[in-house]
Amino acid sequence: MSPRILIIDDEVNIRKMLSILLKKKGYFIDVAPNGAVGIELIRQQEYDLVLTDLKMPKKSGLDVLDAVQATSNGTQVILMTAFASANTAIEAMKRGARDYVTKPFNMKKLLVQIEKAIDVRSLERENLLLRQQLSKQHSSGIVGTSPAMQAVFEMVGRVAQSRTTILLSGQSGTGKEVIAKKIHEHSGRNGAFVPVNCGAIPETLIESELFGHIKGSFTGAFSNRDGLFVAAKNGTIFLDEIGELPLSMQVKLLRVLQERKIKRIGDSREQNISCRIIAATNKNLREMIKKNSFREDLFYRLNVIEIELPSLSERREDIPALLQHFIAKYAKEADRKIRGIEREAMDRLLDHRYDGNVRELENIIERAVTLTTGDTIELASLPALLRDKKIVANFDATVLPEDGLNLETLVEKLERNLIAQALERTSGNQTEAAKLLGIGFRQIRYRLKKYNIDASITFDN
Repeated sequence: MSPRILIIDDEVNIRKMLSILLKKKGYFIDVAPNGAVGIELIRQQEYDLVLTDLKMPKKSGLDVLDAVQATSNGTQVILMTAFASANTAIEAMKRGARDYVTKPFNMKKLLVQIEKAIDVRSLERENLLLRQQLSKQHSSGIVGTSPAMQAVFEMVGRVAQSRTTILLSGQSGTGKEVIAKKIHEHSGRNGAFVPVNCGAIPETLIESELFGHIKGSFTGAFSNRDGLFVAAKNGTIFLDEIGELPLSMQVKLLRVLQERKIKRIGDSREQNISCRIIAATNKNLREMIKKNSFREDLFYRLNVIEIELPSLSERREDIPALLQHFIAKYAKEADRKIRGIEREAMDRLLDHRYDGNVRELENIIERAVTLTTGDTIELASLPALLRDKKIVANFDATVLPEDGLNLETLVEKLERNLIAQALERTSGNQTEAAKLLGIGFRQIRYRLKKYNIDASITFDN
């Protein structure tokens, strides 16, 4: 919908001239011959911009400005006058005017001022809508209105109160622990949520951490100790990075899933467990099974219900809401009042490719809130990668040799290398590799066949 502008001026020629010019620019225009009529229109209709004369009979431009401020809907105001003074300009700005112009107008400059005011109004409206969305979403603690995330939320609602083991899959930074916590919160369990990073515990200690030990069972076991499965009694144990679990521990975890019992190191007695088990991975466990680095029987025990979390590239429509969520979070922590994002900064954030997914976006905003000097996130507060317009690799660096080159060979080499990198990054998963390259599954299969590329082989050159 085109922006709506109200022109208020007691000079009929000014009203006509501005009305004709701005209608040609695609704006909806209303006009008022004086401040009193203008104020009445403002009370009846919401405007993006009010362009008002300052000196008018009965109701002045400052009265109009006060009427706009009373509506609290973010309408921008530009004051016009043939009687310019520093005091009047300062007073207008203090009362909330967007800008202040003198007659006769420089029409090009006035149009630029109008466009900027409309942009500010548009951005503030977007921020307001996002805050309204977030006020609803904060009750669930998760931000996301995209179809991909709605599917995740629906599944969480369906499985939360069951006892079923759940496997959360997805790239790093997609929010697997957030979803696991949400499942626990809605499970009705009165025990604790106990997160375990399987990749962060040394192999020699992981059995003791999970199952516990008794005094004297190994060097350094100076007292009895319960493990994390006991700590999660009547709650949820979250086994993050399950793909990092050593094969020796995979066997023992399989038995726990089958028997619902654990045994402390050095203990002859078994203990029943009452916790719900949720596992998560950013690896392709099916490919790990083929390479004998993950047990197939454990995979099927864990994968009773699989919830796959989408990458941020698959839910880009959620980025604006996520931005506002993280701005609010870190502004509150820093005791800062930040009302939004500058348009150029927003554009860079929307265009960026987030290999680190939501976690990367959160880190960018935490940094920006810390570094920004004003009440909005500025382009200068973003990382250099986002500030630089040359986000895409600079292929212009290839210089055409004096004697020419074989273009087909060069293109083939480039495609082979990029396909190999994509396959390596996705552990040979062709569907995910195709997504990284921005092509369809059939296209990557065609290129694999064309270049005789084995999906399990990577190339250096």
